[in-house]
Amino acid sequence: MMYTGLELFMENLKNLIYWDDNPLISNNPLILSERPQIELLYKELELMIQYLFDEKEEDLHELEKVKNLKKEFKDVAQEAHNTVGRFVYFMNASRYDFTKCSLNLKNVMRSINSIKREYITIVDKQKMDSAPSIDYLKIQYTPALRTKKPLGEEMVVGLDQDVKLIRDQLVQDQKQLDVVSIVGMGGLGKTTLANKVFNDPYVMYHFQVRAWVTVSHTYEKSDLLIQILASIGSELDSVETSYYQLRDKLHKSLMNKRYFIVIDDIWSNEAWDDLKVFFPNYDTKSRILVTSRLKEVAVHAKSNGFVHHMDLLTDEESWELLCKKVFNDNACPEWLIKPGMEIAKKCHGLPLAVVVIGGVLTKEAEIKESWERIAQSVSAYIVNDPNGYLDMLTLCYDHLPPHLKDCFLYLGGFPEKHKFRVQSLIWLWMAEGFIQESGNRSLQEIGEDYLMELVDRNLVVADRKFNGAIKACSVHDLLRELCLEKATKEHFYLKINTPALGFGRIFTNVDIFIKKSCYRPSPRVRSILSFHSGKSMLNTTFGDFYFYPILMVLDLQKCRLENFPQSIELLVHLRYLAFWYTGQFPSSICNLWSLQTLIVRSFVTLMLPNTISNLVNLRHLRSDKNICFRSIEKPMNLLTISKVVVNDGAENLVKYIPRIKKLTSWTDAAKDHDFRSLTSLETLMSITGSSLGVYGQREYASGEFQNINMRLPTSLKKLSLAGCCLPWSDMSILQSLPNLEVLKILDIAFVGPLWETGERQFQRLKFLKLQGLDIQHWEASELNFPCLKRLVVDRCEYLEEIPLELGDIPTLELIEVDKSSVESIIEQQSYFGNFDLKINVRKGFHSRRSHWKLQGLQGSYY
Repeated sequence: MMYTGLELFMENLKNLIYWDDNPLISNNPLILSERPQIELLYKELELMIQYLFDEKEEDLHELEKVKNLKKEFKDVAQEAHNTVGRFVYFMNASRYDFTKCSLNLKNVMRSINSIKREYITIVDKQKMDSAPSIDYLKIQYTPALRTKKPLGEEMVVGLDQDVKLIRDQLVQDQKQLDVVSIVGMGGLGKTTLANKVFNDPYVMYHFQVRAWVTVSHTYEKSDLLIQILASIGSELDSVETSYYQLRDKLHKSLMNKRYFIVIDDIWSNEAWDDLKVFFPNYDTKSRILVTSRLKEVAVHAKSNGFVHHMDLLTDEESWELLCKKVFNDNACPEWLIKPGMEIAKKCHGLPLAVVVIGGVLTKEAEIKESWERIAQSVSAYIVNDPNGYLDMLTLCYDHLPPHLKDCFLYLGGFPEKHKFRVQSLIWLWMAEGFIQESGNRSLQEIGEDYLMELVDRNLVVADRKFNGAIKACSVHDLLRELCLEKATKEHFYLKINTPALGFGRIFTNVDIFIKKSCYRPSPRVRSILSFHSGKSMLNTTFGDFYFYPILMVLDLQKCRLENFPQSIELLVHLRYLAFWYTGQFPSSICNLWSLQTLIVRSFVTLMLPNTISNLVNLRHLRSDKNICFRSIEKPMNLLTISKVVVNDGAENLVKYIPRIKKLTSWTDAAKDHDFRSLTSLETLMSITGSSLGVYGQREYASGEFQNINMRLPTSLKKLSLAGCCLPWSDMSILQSLPNLEVLKILDIAFVGPLWETGERQFQRLKFLKLQGLDIQHWEASELNFPCLKRLVVDRCEYLEEIPLELGDIPTLELIEVDKSSVESIIEQQSYFGNFDLKINVRKGFHSRRSHWKLQGLQGSYY
């Protein structure tokens, strides 16, 4: 059955009919009395879904009358969803005065029956002619058999000379701070070019500090400072939010250093004036690279500066890029060359258009007729207008399967250039009901597949982890315009500075809770995501959320709440709640039975009430401050939790969170910790401090070790340790973990001058990071790390060298070090045929005991 967008509503109806464990439902006389009509509604909806969305009846669904019936049916189903949702809400808000609640589905049922009769009439009149069959002899091979592009590599053509030209400008001998600009229309690849320059091996070697900041139309100066500081790896206190504190911190971070800053997508002279004061001139040959659509901004930034103009691709370059996107290293089949070149030509030299239309073609069978049909569609959308590429991109949207359309449109509601954390985005998709269950796979895994498919279609830009998984993602501003246009037209959501009525989802940059706001609340609203920064004018009494009876998503992370609104506890349909609150954890949240995801920004440690276990559907709990459990009434079903304080031994966590998969914990250095009872645990970040809460203080200072035991479950795949002060001999505990793929040893997690890896293997380890350690000597061989792909060594000031034998690891792809002797490793890897090894050398660190030779290596890093 294809995706309908009604899956969440059908699940809610099923719960009302069958689920008696919910305290809102069990033994509730009003629910019991209304169950017959709820059950009838469920059966009628289920029948109509089978009629209208059966994939076997594809030809029938192409009829215009049936398409109109589908739209009409969805509107009726939405009205039913609103009616049932309001009934449950007011039943809870009225407590036990059931006379205030009633469920009237007569109009809804009348409309469903009318649609059903009309559908049956269409079927009776329609002569079911068999569709012409496809000549499968013409299919030489399917898209699934094509060789995929290596993960993390961007497909570009014709930029090598551009990169060299800009790099040469950046590394000139001029001591004063200089500005270089890239200018061109949207979609030409300005950001792609800037990114290639930013990650160029010589640029990385030449500059001590590199940072990236994206500006866009609207911006807050403090947010830009936070972006820059985060980009250079500066740690930020959540309280340290004043503009002048941030600016002072940045100045200190850049003081007397040769820095390189990319300012991406700047739109106005005023924005440059706001930004330029951030960057001091110390005569250190520092450089700023600006990208903009407007030449006047580049000239304003530096009147006689170097401005690089991006050109449209030639027809030949467009065809080359399209072939790379669709076929990678394989040749284009002869019968597709003519329609393929026609498609490339009709993209009018716009790289974004070529890449996105290539995403459509990768999903098509390699049939000449199919490509010819798409070539005609491109022509219809563009109509010889080189600036009509937004309309052309609509073709790519139209080719999305239904379940991806909602996911894609959702991205456009967020601020321009928004960087999505994958985990948070998928939690939102879950709460909105976009993700369909499939077999035994988790919704998280299915959501990751959805996102990967959008990336594969080049509708989303991905930042990847070492293993190819997506770490963060963003949407090109042109595609975001497409999202906004489609979403507004389909009433999917409203992106507003001044809210209006009639939309089920609201993404807003203003405080819609101000009494003088022209926004009138609507009982149809399902989601509110606010990006308004600062203190909110939310009413703390009953009022504000009384008008949103079916609200399922509420994100107020940017709005600082001085008092927690009482009316939130009435939102019984809420599945996703994120807020910023200055007080203690509000116990009223424990009434939100449907809640799946809870994100809390706070200034204080969160003391969870014992009723937190009432949230039986809660799967994800995250906070920027520590979380403390009191005794709770029953175990919780959490899968993810952050910053849990463990004072009474990790083995006791099984009483609270037995199903946990991802855990960040603060553990007491004075006690043993046994995590083995958490048999589902896959990701663990364990930070150890003393019983007084002093980070990392242990008996090691006097040359002695406490006999601390840490036992870990064999299910672990990712492990990060900090502050544990364990002897290197205890590393054998980690080597025994059969599924461990990622290991981060951070900030005196292990102490002592020598790590002898011994003969034991890290069987599946692919990523190893050593950071902030006092190690001097490291003895290891390729046999210890048979699967290692990436090695990072950071702030290990006393480490004299990386073991030469690691150069024999055939799977090694990247070494990232502050400074190291890497020539021999490169030679070893070349001997084994691994010519793709990348070595990043940071220059912002100076070893205390080592004199490390780097001369002549800068050309070998990539």
